Amino acid sequence: MRVIRDYGVFLQRCARIAFVGDWRYYAWMGALTVIVLLGLNAYAKQLVSGLISTGMSDQVSWGVYIANFTFLVGVAAAAVMMVIPVYIYDNEELHDLVIFGELLAVAAILMCLAFVTVDLGRPDRFWHLIPGIGQFNFPASMLSWDVLVLNGYLLLNLHICGYLLYCRYQGKKPAKWFYIPFVFVAIVWAVSIHTVTAFLYVGLGGRPFWNSSIVGPRFLASAFTAGPALIILALQVIRRITAYHITDKALLTLRAIVQVSMLINVFLLFNEVFKEFYSGNLHVVSSKYLFVGLHGHHALVPWIWTAITFNLIAMVLLVLPLSRSLKWLNLTCVLCIVGIWIEKGMGLVIPGFIPTPLGQIVEYTPSLNETLICLGIWAFGLLCYTIFLRMAVPIMQGRLSKANEGREIPGIEAAAQGAVDHA
Repeated sequence: MRVIRDYGVFLQRCARIAFVGDWRYYAWMGALTVIVLLGLNAYAKQLVSGLISTGMSDQVSWGVYIANFTFLVGVAAAAVMMVIPVYIYDNEELHDLVIFGELLAVAAILMCLAFVTVDLGRPDRFWHLIPGIGQFNFPASMLSWDVLVLNGYLLLNLHICGYLLYCRYQGKKPAKWFYIPFVFVAIVWAVSIHTVTAFLYVGLGGRPFWNSSIVGPRFLASAFTAGPALIILALQVIRRITAYHITDKALLTLRAIVQVSMLINVFLLFNEVFKEFYSGNLHVVSSKYLFVGLHGHHALVPWIWTAITFNLIAMVLLVLPLSRSLKWLNLTCVLCIVGIWIEKGMGLVIPGFIPTPLGQIVEYTPSLNETLICLGIWAFGLLCYTIFLRMAVPIMQGRLSKANEGREIPGIEAAAQGAVDHA
């Protein structure tokens, strides 16, 4: 009973600290809440009118929802790029920071599940996906595999983060047997979630644009580029707002991961383009629509060339010593994130449906309602990640611990004021 009580107090104090901060914290959380409410309102309209309120159709049945889902699965998987240096190569610079990457993975998976939910025309029928209750169709369906790996990865990261933070809160050394095995399982699982997502596309033999064995490696390369790039930006915000000690060396270690991954990503993209256009067979028609347009239809051409331009600029900056400067590194990370979001979103999902097997060309443009829902889900994910960090940082700094139980609010307010003075 004492253990249950202590853990209950821990959760209660974490919940309380999430509502305490300076004016910047309240402004940020308020803005995100407004966007979330706008997204909920848009989703309510979609529930009433159906998917007709989106830009999707019978011809293009996956749109920006699945595009964001695909990108965010990669962001979640990229948390492993902090775990590997710490637990396999004993990198001390990233040791205490790995928790922030895993919390980002939790937030990303929550967004993934939200995007899948809004993409369902009848979300009340989700119970069909529950093993033992619905018709799960395992192991034949790749969708059933995706349900397992996504939810399994979410539970793994929740266990690892929760246990490590609770041990830090209690001032105890974590028992390695209780979390290290889960860490190594999570490494394999992180690769599997993006591989299974790639197989969702590759397994659709009737869509030649996706039916390529290189899709899986391209997914992993792009994930290990955009994910660490997002973590680099997040760590700098944490360092600036909370005064948490994060060294430049740690950021540059992540930069090296982004550098190698971007080189591989661009190389694989070049291989894919060569395969599509050099062969010159009928299956190249979707790629032609994407890169140069088809029969006067070219809605995606500006998108993909913007992505390629951003990726190439980011690759050059990463190769040059210039990007070791944080100012240029931040610009490089933004280019990586935006470029890969377009490439693995609009540049991957939509062309697979155009033209249709009957030769129709039906272009897709997200509706305003669809865009508001997407913004609402992104705001929800950022809201969750902000709350996770608001709980985790004081625990990591030792300001929120069992030793100071009963004195948390004054200490937190003083720390918040100190962060303002430091900034």
